[in-house]
Amino acid sequence: MALDQSFIGRAYPPGTPYQVSREKIAEFVRAIGDTSKLSRDPGVARAAGHADVVAPPTFLTILTLGVIDILANDPDLGLDYGRMVHGDQSFTHHRPVTAGDRLTAATTIEDIMARAGNDFLTVRVEVADDAGEPVCTAKAQLVVRGEDA
Repeated sequence: MALDQSFIGRAYPPGTPYQVSREKIAEFVRAIGDTSKLSRDPGVARAAGHADVVAPPTFLTILTLGVIDILANDPDLGLDYGRMVHGDQSFTHHRPVTAGDRLTAATTIEDIMARAGNDFLTVRVEVADDAGEPVCTAKAQLVVRGEDA
């Protein structure tokens, strides 16, 4: 079943705030093999002008993955999670993410198009801090394989 194109422009409100912790940053840097002292040593991060350790640029994948759950749980959209793959991801950072940040993610469906029997869903996620200040704009393209793919 094709995705409902009337969903282009639909916005989903921010969910529960995500608390960025040193532990989560440490887990992430170990998983990706990041050796930056900014991400590992609070003293080095503070000396560089940051409030605490700095998350790697792709850390917000943790937060933006929850967006897929929001979309998959919207029965009217028609997203079949079992047929979906992640096609593309980009991040535009407005400032670094540091331990201690509390972040929310507001989601908008930017585009839905069909090509070669597959649906392509482009989603924009605006990540903001507790003060409502922008932290990052993330974009993802999700590909929903057609019935015959």
